[in-house]
Amino acid sequence: MISTWCAHRLRPASAREWKHGGVSTATDSSTIEQQLIRRREAVAAAWDLDDAIVLISAGELISRPGRADATYRFEAHTEYYYLTDRNRPHGVLAFDPAAGWVDFVAPVTADDRLWSGAPAAGPEGPTTDDLEAWLRQRRARAIAGLGAPPPATLAADVTLDRQLSEELRFDLDVVRRPKDPVELERMRTAERATGAAFAVAAGLIEAGVSERQLQVEFEAEALRRGADAIAFETIVGSGPNSAVLHFAPTDRRLGTGELVLIDAGGEYLGYASDITRTYPVDGRLDPEQRELHAVVHAAQRAAIDRCAPGAEWRDVHRVAAATIAEGLAAHGLLRGDPETLVESGATWLFSPHGIGHLVGLGVRDAAGPLRQRRHDPKPFPNLRMDLPLEPGMVVTVEPGVYFVAAILGDPERRHRFRDQVDWQQVDRLLGFGGIRIEDNVLITADGHEVITADVPVLR
Repeated sequence: MISTWCAHRLRPASAREWKHGGVSTATDSSTIEQQLIRRREAVAAAWDLDDAIVLISAGELISRPGRADATYRFEAHTEYYYLTDRNRPHGVLAFDPAAGWVDFVAPVTADDRLWSGAPAAGPEGPTTDDLEAWLRQRRARAIAGLGAPPPATLAADVTLDRQLSEELRFDLDVVRRPKDPVELERMRTAERATGAAFAVAAGLIEAGVSERQLQVEFEAEALRRGADAIAFETIVGSGPNSAVLHFAPTDRRLGTGELVLIDAGGEYLGYASDITRTYPVDGRLDPEQRELHAVVHAAQRAAIDRCAPGAEWRDVHRVAAATIAEGLAAHGLLRGDPETLVESGATWLFSPHGIGHLVGLGVRDAAGPLRQRRHDPKPFPNLRMDLPLEPGMVVTVEPGVYFVAAILGDPERRHRFRDQVDWQQVDRLLGFGGIRIEDNVLITADGHEVITADVPVLR
């Protein structure tokens, strides 16, 4: 049950909590409140606690080293944000199975109002000043801690049950994975902004433009079109830089005949879009680029086709790898049948990352393992999650093929795969770079929806 105190506190204090965060203006506040109630009820039912209490902390402001009083942009821990829709520091959401949920919010100070534009008065209800007394009344009971570490002021009085905390996090992840209508609306808002930004960036691609220029124009357009933040550090890699998985854009200028890879996304009220496209600088792929791009695109289509309720993510991962192996064998880079090339590890030389991950509240969203699989070894290299898919989940599907000198120039690997790799072909392609294509896929009751399908794979 949710106590009267808690229910009164569900609605955020204002349309935007301080400088960053708040509640969507596109969704009626009563709908948001209903979803918060539903989320808390679902989590309490999943936990099914008898006596233990739970503290879920937002987190503290983090100082930027050596920069006086400057702090990093605050983002509440996703577990706290999911259950409060509030992006303010220092807060603690507490749960007592006998009394329900209690939301302790840090008091608004004069400094908060001066430096951060905080509202003149905080939300009604208990503050973090009341938390110590609340805990004293429950001193003999086990305490689980989720979210960020509890506030430093409680450190001496709170001993967390680590094993219980781990178990409760498994249950919370299960509840968080399927996205509710409020979450999906925010993700679609982020996607629309991201799609508009890709259209602008793609139109600017030509020889002489720098990676940094593409980053700037992409991010500016995403913010203009409705994103309130950039979901992660924008990746723009041209030429050989496109083979670096998380390349930070530089002043390097795009060259004639090269590829440029953009992996980027806008964010709206904490919810992310995560898209990758790879473009030819000259507007047209050469024959070899076209063939390898087709291999990656075929792997993505095969993987997306497997995305449906009940499908195991490990199988989606494997079908993408097998499709890449088949394509690289047809190209002449690999020798052997696809299954053998996947099992031996030869395929991973050219595709050294997982097929994707959950996305939602951030770009690595509630992707912990199933409780029963937590100690299992990974069935395949680079598998980012090991879960069956269910309706409401949103996953990225992002196969890639890369020519990474650090991997492909390694003597030990060259010896091990001497019969399965045409190393003369590899040497010819070491400056090729990489190709990745990424979309966000919503699992539906009867299949899937590619919610980023409006971003063309090529111009």
